[in-house]
Amino acid sequence: MRALLLSVLLALATPAPAQELSVLSRLDAGASALTAEGDRLTLDFALSQPAPWRIRFLDAPPRLVLDAREIDWTGAAALALPPGVAALRAGGFRPGWSRLVVELDGPRRLEAAEMVTGDSGAAIRLALVPTDPAGFAAEAARTDLPEWAAPDPAVLPIPLPQGGGPITVVLDPGHGGIDPGAERDGQTEAGLMLTFARELKEALLRDGRFSVAMTREEDVFVPLETRTSIARAAGADLFLSLHADALAEGEAQGATVYTLAAEASDAASEALAERHDRDDLLAGVDLSDQDDVVAQVLMDMARTETMPRNDRLAQAMVAAIKGADIRMHRNPSQTGGFSVLKSPDIPSILLEVGFLSSERDHARLNDPEWRARMVGALRQAILAWAEEDATLRAAAAP
Repeated sequence: MRALLLSVLLALATPAPAQELSVLSRLDAGASALTAEGDRLTLDFALSQPAPWRIRFLDAPPRLVLDAREIDWTGAAALALPPGVAALRAGGFRPGWSRLVVELDGPRRLEAAEMVTGDSGAAIRLALVPTDPAGFAAEAARTDLPEWAAPDPAVLPIPLPQGGGPITVVLDPGHGGIDPGAERDGQTEAGLMLTFARELKEALLRDGRFSVAMTREEDVFVPLETRTSIARAAGADLFLSLHADALAEGEAQGATVYTLAAEASDAASEALAERHDRDDLLAGVDLSDQDDVVAQVLMDMARTETMPRNDRLAQAMVAAIKGADIRMHRNPSQTGGFSVLKSPDIPSILLEVGFLSSERDHARLNDPEWRARMVGALRQAILAWAEEDATLRAAAAP
């Protein structure tokens, strides 16, 4: 049975050439259903037409991952979740492929998996039953198909010569694709930050003193580690991650500047950092191979130089934003264990432009004039920091 299950999964992972389609398949949420009958969990996803697909399991937390080329999963979030399904999320995962992640209540195995086709469309039907933790862990640890565990690497910018050239800024619009981030009134954090990042990029390039790269240019998922790799490949002078989260813990209103620290400045900052890492995990990225010990050693080696530069960059941003008469959080400069900031050699800042959980911040984020003021403040902050940084580094040079 074990060998049969593995062969079924591999067959599903390699669609036949005849299935290649040029038209997007769409979920029919009204005809789809997730049901539980005893210990048996049935997932029935009705589609407008067949599409190549594959499935696999991942652990910690236990979840089933369904990749398709390509299904528009709009409406999946409205499906009622039966006992056995803890969460459901879907979206773009890599160019031409979408991903559906079903977080399970515990270890389960496939009892049946099929795509049914007919004149009116198609359906993916899965049946899951409980299994033992050891068997599930072994299945989740099975080696994936080559180059599949994470999205295809982004097209990396060509590194620019260091010193004397433009200020190289890497903008990181948070979330994207399968990970929409915070949501409010039909808008997502991923979409709002992509718009803001494009506006900031345009302003920096128009200035003439900047070179700009972005970790994503569209609504696609990019793992946290890939975002930092893009910054390094670009030869970044600084990395700016842009967010507009939602927080239930106390007051969350106004722009907030975050730098990296092992311990968060408060419980809300810690919750934000944990949520960002969990979003990456739930999107299907395996984080188990990260070598925290090596990362800590590298960070310690660079901290003497990089951390003070980080602090000065944060101070410049706070001063410029306040100088533009833009509302900031009552504690505008905070710290947290954000993985996206863990580049030991690149000054890195996470900016909560505002919080979608705040009605006033939500209105500001949708105001083009307000966004233009924020863009102008950030440009001034980077210029002021770069000038001070160059002066201090020159003075410290032998």
